[in-house]
Formats: sequence, structure tokens, C-alpha cells
Amino acid sequence: MSASSPSKLPTTRLSVWLAGQVDVEEYLRVAERLAWEVSEPDGRGPTLLLCEHADAITMGRLASRRDVDFTDDELRRHGVRLRFVGRGGGAVLHAPGQVAVYLFARLTDLGLGEYDVAAYVDRFEGGLAAAVEAMKCPAKRIPGIPGVFGAHGQLAAVGIAVRRGVVLHGGFVNVSPPLTLYRRVRTTSAGGMGSIEAGRRRRAAPSEARSLIVQAMASAFNAEVVSLQSGVPGGFAGGRPSHPQRARRHVG
Repeated sequence: MSASSPSKLPTTRLSVWLAGQVDVEEYLRVAERLAWEVSEPDGRGPTLLLCEHADAITMGRLASRRDVDFTDDELRRHGVRLRFVGRGGGAVLHAPGQVAVYLFARLTDLGLGEYDVAAYVDRFEGGLAAAVEAMKCPAKRIPGIPGVFGAHGQLAAVGIAVRRGVVLHGGFVNVSPPLTLYRRVRTTSAGGMGSIEAGRRRRAAPSEARSLIVQAMASAFNAEVVSLQSGVPGGFAGGRPSHPQRARRHVG
């Protein structure tokens, strides 16, 4: 299955931010602010944020504590925090070597209908699959199961949220993380996550993946990358979004 075929001329202006390693809690605060900013009339345009998280397991709406085969004591011993978050998808372990791919936008700014979530997910997953294949790693999508899969497990997990026509969160591409702990986290009904490095049987670098992910996501959404910057849009506020009441009203 491939992403929906866009027209030849770009219709979306996409800002890209490469943020390096970001703590999960800091990311969640930034995500609320970005979701509010893109929801505003004449506000921020579609924004793609790539970063890495470490030492955490995030639990989406499809996740259960039974999907994580660690006791609370084991999690503490490994220094891994478990955090339930407001996105779709299952349990995802985050470690160095995994690239988080977050897209914040109004669906209409991506050339889609306000409620056309299925087309958005199709394009988003298709973009991740194209990036994985560009790294010379065989990839496939399984109908009814979110994500991108290879011979040795899931290569990219997907977990988005949609609030009144605004999409946020995104996916996680396992490039080269150590897989020992991943065997104990069940991400989907198909099992746990593998990695691109294991799938293609040679080294894979997150820096290579980031470049290909940006290209593939721009193509999937028929977008022109109008800026490529380091860091996080607006920096870290160190607290809640600047306008928490308006954020709740606009993006739920």
C-alpha cells in the first residue's frame, strides 16, 4: 500500500525543525503549544519536528500495562519512565537510535478535508514507509495495523491525535536502537519493534534517516520545505503553553 498520490505542484509550505534529544515531558509541553499555534487563524503553518527521546515508554490509547513486560521495580532499575499520553497507537519504548517524527498542522492546510483523518494516516504512514525503503530496508504496511513493518518486527510505530481538525504527534522510526529491551514491549497486535539496522544487516545512522524522512514526508504531503532549522520552535517554555485556556478551546 502506498500513500495517496498528490498532484505534481507543491500545495503545502512545510517548516522543519531538527531538535536533537528532547525529554518526553518537555516534548509534551511543546506539543500542546504547537497544536494551539497551528489551530489559530493565520497562525503557524504545518510544522514537522524530528527529535529523539530516551529512557521512557509512552502509552497511547491502544496500550495496556500488560503490553509492557517489566515490573515497576525493573523500570526504575533501568531508569525508564512509563507515561500515558493522549495519542493513538500502543506502547512505544524510546531509546537513542530512534527518530520521533511529529507533524503539527490543520488538515485543511495539508490539502485534506477537515475530517479526512484516514487520508492523513495513509499519507503519513506512506511517508515513513518510503523513508525506510530509501534506507535500503524492506518495508511493508499491514492493513488494519498502524505502522511500518520489516522482517524482524515493526520498524516504525504510528500514534497521532486529531483535535478539531488539527493533527499532532506522529510516529517513531527505529533506526539503530539496542533491541534487548524492545523485546519486552508489545507495540501492536503484531508484536514488538525491530530496527532498520537489523533489517538491512548493516549500520544505519539516525542522521541519514532524518534527511530521508524529511524528503519522504514532504513528498507524501505534496509539500515544499520552506525552512529547515535546528532546535524547537519557540524554544522550551519550561512550563505550560502561553495560552492554556485558548489551547483547550481550539484543539480540545
